[in-house]
Amino acid sequence: MPIQFFVTPEQSGQRLDKFLGAECSDFSRARLQGFIKDGHALVNQVSAKPSYPLRAGDEIVFQVPHETAPSPLAAQDIPINFIFEDDTLIVLNKPAGLVVHPGAGNREGTLANGLLHHCGALEIVGGEGRPGIVHRLDKETSGCLVVAKTEAAHNSLSAQFAAREVEKSYLALCDGTPRMPHGKIDAAIGRHAVHRQKMAVVDRGRDALTHYRVLGNRDGKSLVECRPRTGRTHQIRVHLKHLGHPVTGDPQYGRRGTCERHFLHAWKLGFKHPATGKRVHFTATLSPDFPEWALDAARAREADRMEKFA
Repeated sequence: MPIQFFVTPEQSGQRLDKFLGAECSDFSRARLQGFIKDGHALVNQVSAKPSYPLRAGDEIVFQVPHETAPSPLAAQDIPINFIFEDDTLIVLNKPAGLVVHPGAGNREGTLANGLLHHCGALEIVGGEGRPGIVHRLDKETSGCLVVAKTEAAHNSLSAQFAAREVEKSYLALCDGTPRMPHGKIDAAIGRHAVHRQKMAVVDRGRDALTHYRVLGNRDGKSLVECRPRTGRTHQIRVHLKHLGHPVTGDPQYGRRGTCERHFLHAWKLGFKHPATGKRVHFTATLSPDFPEWALDAARAREADRMEKFA
């Protein structure tokens, strides 16, 4: 069946083939370019070239040719830590190490497989291989993730993310201590000039803004609360590196050391409930692999709502 996407402001400017490459990781970019040239991807109901520069609000409908469609995603009994669930949505606390979406050669053991086992009706929500999943977290990032159980809820939540109406708060364990206890990092992000798999602060990138506050520090580390106002790829990790205090255990933007993962946690999420229209807030308890003093600092602030800070 066709897969429908809507381009967010953060995705504006991407080539069509690169966009589909990120969203449909079962296929190589070269293969996707062939699909696009053969008319299997429509932008605003019109065929487009692979190099077409997307704009916010563009509708993309991608029809995978029948003979090349990947095998159906299998439902698997994977433990999921549910924070909230009703007839409209699920909010869960994703553990570090769990992949969200299946990819090429990786059709099992993902959050998507577990969601299908828990609620099989999600299979058609949000597109094939993405059962109800509205946004993503990196494999090593733990924390809050919202899943839509109906197409209407998926559309509502996707629109809120696109309009930057979703409140997001992360906790990061960082190397060192920022000079200022709170502030903002306003620095454009784009592809690294040499290492194309990495992002970096660049002169001519896409605008990116992160507010931060130091919640505690000990033993050469700091627990920093980050609230991104934009949603660029690896934004918090790149911005903290730019500040001079990369996320602890991040081999891409800092150093792995003896850590098993980078210490970034999607802590709080706030949005308008698609069914009731009321504002709702959720908190994902910080992972126990963080230092005990960091857990204490998080608990001390956990009762605070999403009040603004700069």
